[in-house]
Formats: sequence, C-alpha cells, structure tokens
Amino acid sequence: MYRLFVAIDLPEDVKKNLSSLCYGLPGAKWVDMEQVHLTLRFIGEVDGGIFRDIRAVLEDIEAEGFNLQIKGLGCFPPRKDPRVLWAGIESSGEMLGLKKKIDSRLMRVGIEPEKRKFSPHITLARFRQKPSLQRVADFLSGNGLFSLPLFPVTHFHLYSSVLTPKGALHQIETSYPLLRKDVYREPLEKENSPYS
Repeated sequence: MYRLFVAIDLPEDVKKNLSSLCYGLPGAKWVDMEQVHLTLRFIGEVDGGIFRDIRAVLEDIEAEGFNLQIKGLGCFPPRKDPRVLWAGIESSGEMLGLKKKIDSRLMRVGIEPEKRKFSPHITLARFRQKPSLQRVADFLSGNGLFSLPLFPVTHFHLYSSVLTPKGALHQIETSYPLLRKDVYREPLEKENSPYS
C-alpha cells in the first residue's frame, strides 16, 4: 500500500527563513525543514494499481507556473486547544485552479473529493500535549507580521509518506512540471536574508 498526497515543495531559502521561527515555544514538535511542503491534496492509502493510475492521470494536467507568498501564522483547530502551528499562504487563483484540476483528475480513478474545506498552509509544528495557551498566544502575537517574499512555483509533486515513531517521512514519487511563465521572484530583503 502507498500513502499518498500531492504537494508543492518550497525553495531552500524559503525553508531557511521559516526555520527562523522554529524555537521558543515549549511543547512544540517542530517539523524538519526537509519535510515541509504545501499540501494540495491528501489522498491516503491506495494499492499499487491505483498508485500507477494516479501517477498517469496527473501527467495530463496542464497549468501555468505561478507565484505564492507565505504570510501570517495560526493554529488548528482555531478555537480549541492547538494541535498544529502553521504559516499561511496568501490566496492565489492559479493555485486554486491547479488544485481543482488535480481533484478532477483524481476523480477519474475513483478518488472522491475531500469533504473538508481547503485551507492552504505550511505545517511548522505539532503539539503532542496541550500547550500553554498563553505561550502560544504570545508566540502568534510576537510573529503576527511574519511574511516572506513571493516565490515561484514551477512543479507540483506526488509524494509518498511513511509513518514512523519519529514522524512521517515524505518522498517525491513523481514531479510534474508546470507550463513556463514569466514568474517574478522578489529578492529577499537584506535584513531578512539568511545569507546576510
């Protein structure tokens, strides 16, 4: 069986900037930056035949490359004890269009649409036990204006995931290039750059 999801990988400089947030919150189990991604569609466990079908139908997708921006922080669930700390993704029509095409292709091989609303985000940490709500509130308040420059999206990927005692390990099974487009890459501000 294969545990699958479709996601966008993040550039290395974006990951390095996100890693600057990953401290100072007791009880948070920070995600390894090599494992961070933007999930477009969680598929779940499928057998080898469906896995091959999924890889094939995703190849049919034609969509242009686009830009995304990470902006803001929050927690899931929003009005209960936090279980996940995330960085937000600014809404993008191109990203939503790509997700719609992915969902449509997956239906062709019997994968039903997700029932929950799509909330694009980057998972930064998980809480194994109930954290101090005041510490979480202070963390969110202190980083409330966090944002990063636009970054280009040129591919999406089919990932497999293996659950281990140390957390899930993700591996790219197939990459799908998006159609080339003049995507604009904002330079990192010097004061925000991990290289300055």
